Order: sequence, then structure tokens, then C-alpha cells
Amino acid sequence: MASAPLPLEASPIQFGTDGWRGILGVDITIERLLMVAAAAARELAYSAPAGLTSREVVIGYDRRFLAPELAEAIAAAVRGADLEPLLSDTAVPTPACSWAVVERGALGALVITASHNPPEWLGLKIKGPFGGSVEGDFTSRVETRLKAGGISVPIEGATPRFDAMGTYLAGLGSRLDTGALSKGLQQLGLRVIVDPMHGSAAGGLSALLPSASAAGVVREIRSNRDPLFGGNPPEPLAPYLEQLIAAVKASTAAGLPAVGIVFDGDGDRIAAVDERGRFCSTQLLMPLFIDHLARARQLPGAVIKTVSGSDLMQLVAEDLGRQVIEMPVGFKYIAAEMLSGEVLVGGEESGGVGFGMHLPERDALFAALLLLEALVEGGQPLGERIDALQKRCGGASHYDRLDLRLKDMASRQRLEQLLADQPPEQVAGVAVRAVIRTDGVKLRLGPSHWLMLRFSGTEPLLRLYCEAPEAERVAAVLAWARQLAEAI
Repeated sequence: MASAPLPLEASPIQFGTDGWRGILGVDITIERLLMVAAAAARELAYSAPAGLTSREVVIGYDRRFLAPELAEAIAAAVRGADLEPLLSDTAVPTPACSWAVVERGALGALVITASHNPPEWLGLKIKGPFGGSVEGDFTSRVETRLKAGGISVPIEGATPRFDAMGTYLAGLGSRLDTGALSKGLQQLGLRVIVDPMHGSAAGGLSALLPSASAAGVVREIRSNRDPLFGGNPPEPLAPYLEQLIAAVKASTAAGLPAVGIVFDGDGDRIAAVDERGRFCSTQLLMPLFIDHLARARQLPGAVIKTVSGSDLMQLVAEDLGRQVIEMPVGFKYIAAEMLSGEVLVGGEESGGVGFGMHLPERDALFAALLLLEALVEGGQPLGERIDALQKRCGGASHYDRLDLRLKDMASRQRLEQLLADQPPEQVAGVAVRAVIRTDGVKLRLGPSHWLMLRFSGTEPLLRLYCEAPEAERVAAVLAWARQLAEAI
């Protein structure tokens, strides 16, 4: 996949939905990282809840180029803020840093990562003392500190290190019976093929299920560190998973039904491949989590979904008598609900899932454990379980998303104005039944049939989402929406 041309000038330092990211060597430089890390550390100390006396800031990093070195460098900025840095001794999934913050009672964490972005990117995520991403108000205050230009001199020194990965895996293992899960997988005759996409979640599932791994039930592909991620972004999307899909199909064809599990570059997003080789995003995994946690585990709480989430999530939740709360796109909205009320599970279509029994944070390894537990409990491979859920509750099984770059910001503004003033009355020959404006514009066309148009916050980029009962209908609706956007 060809990358876009690299910019020649650095972009302003601005935080997105989860951290500050940019092109390494252009936007992300050691000088800028030191400034941002110092401002973030000072804000963590200033915003600490009453009674939290810790001066400790956890520092983690992923497997990207220069990530370990830059993580060690920002420890000097934390010391310069009169705080105490604690550095992971190896690359770790981002949720491992959130786990360490909660377990240690630390002020928060700074994580050097660009998550699922292309290989040439890097960035910084900030985690609060509650074990999740800080909110927008917090990052706005960090940006204000940067604009104020306060002086913070980095202080060199030896930084204490700790086994962040081991601590995290021990914590996950304490959440459920991994021994019984390994035994159940072997009895079910299901092979688990894990693709961490060369990212920092590599080895995690094998370590959590050692007996299943030793028996060949769990095996990993692409688990070595490759800062180029094989030439593609480490994002759990079907076009980047040819090797995993082929491995799952080959196992099933050989008489050993398999499930593929994939993690993004920093281990906070998940997707799967069923025994037939079908790609399963969280549009299909979330309904399974809802069913397993509410029916089999009988855990309390509401279901939180974003407006771009599949109708199947709501249908399964309602079938089990659970309240459904629909939020704008972005895990920060789900995390806010997890911090303020009782939540069973919350998820977004792009792979982020959080659980009320765990952290207010996306955690792909923990989601993988619960996914396998659900398959063992149901006694069926993934595709059969999803098909059974759809048969029981109804709901479409076809979904796709298209990211469309518009000509310029003027084109974007014209399209935004059109959707605000005169939203379409028909989409690809089907009447629009309702217009929903929770986030962008969602056009309801029928049961489990909708089109959503949502703009990027800063670019002339339009995201098109569609769910429909047939794959052909999804393609037709997205083609119609593309034609509408490009004609403006």
C-alpha cells in the first residue's frame, strides 16, 4: 500500500481523540516530545484527584522505530517536572500502562505510540489515574501550557524500570480461569491463530494460555518486531490480513476449525476472522460479547455503542433486556459512561472494546480472552455463533466503511451545508425514514439498513459507513454516497 507524500513542515501540536500523533522526524521530534511530555506530566500532577499523593508517572512504548529510545528520553522531561518516571522494561500494549497506573496508584502514564497509524508515524498517549485516556479538557490544558511557553529543563539520570508486561498479563490472568479456558479450547477442537501485526501485543495470548500454546492450539504469526509492519499500517482491517485469513482457511480445510484473532500496533484494538475466512470487526464481535456477558456470565450494566455501531448490537442487548446508550464516535465517550455508571460492555466499530468488569479502556488482549471464553461456552466456532445470534435476534450481517478524501476544505464545507440544510430524501432508490445527527449525519433507510456520513475533525476527509441486509446493497449505497460527495 503506497503511503501519502510526507509533509515538509511540522503540523501544530494538537491532540486528537486519543493522543498526539504525527510523522516521525517532522511532527514528532525529540525537542517537541520533551516539551509535550513535560506539559503533560505537570498537568497530571496539577489535575490529580484529592488524596492522590503519588509523584510517579508510568512510561511505556510500542515497537515502532525509535519508540524505546524516545520513551527513555521523555523520562528526563518527567524528572524536570519534579516527578518520578517509571519506565517499562520492554515494549508493551498501551492497556498495560493503564493497568500499571491503577495497580500502583500512579498519577498517570505517558505512552510513546502511534497505535494503528502507518509505519512512519509516532506519537504520545496520556493515561489518567483512573486507568484510561484523559479527556479533551485535559489535553486542551496541555496545549495551553505549551502555548504559554513555560520553561521546563529535562534532568538526566537513571530511570527505574519495571516488568510492565508481566504485571499486566498477571492481572489479565486473574480476571478469569485461563486454565479452564485452555482445556475448553482443546475439547472444542478449535485452533486459535493470533496475528499481532508485528505490534506490542505479540506473545501476550500465548503467555496467557501456555498449555494451549504448548499443545499447538494457540499459535502466532507476524509476532516479530518489524517497525515497517510489513509495509502496511498495523490496523486490524481485512486488506492487511491476507496471511491470517489464508492460515484460518487452510486450518479449517484440513479438518481443524480455526479462529483468527488480530490486534493493532499497540494492542488496544481487536478484530477476528471466523472459520470460513470471514473478517469480523467489532460490528460482529460486540453482539457476541453482549450475549456472553449478559446471558452466560449474567453481569450487570448497560451496553454502550457508538452511532456507527451495528444494529445487531442493539437487537441482542434488547433481547436480553439491557439498556442501550448510543454515543458519538470515539472511545472517549464510552469511557466517560464507564466512569459514571454501571456498564456491561462498550465498543466502537473500529475495534475498541471496553468492559465494566475491567478498565475504562480499550484492551484487545482482555477482549480476546472473553471472545475465546464465549466460543468455549457456546461450543461453536465463531462464524456459527454469530450466525446463531443473527438468526435469534435478527439484524443485518453486511457492513462496510469507506474513507473518502475530498478535493479541498471548500468542497467539504459545501457538502456539510447541503447535509445540514437539505439532507437526502432518498438514498440509492430507498426513502430515508429518519435523519439522526448524534455525530455527522446518519440516514435511516430501514431495519438494519442505514448510511452515515461523518467528517474528520481537521481534514477534507469524509467517512462513509453503511449497514444493509445484503452485501450488494452496501456496495450500492456507498457508491451512491461517493457520487454525491464527489459531485459537490
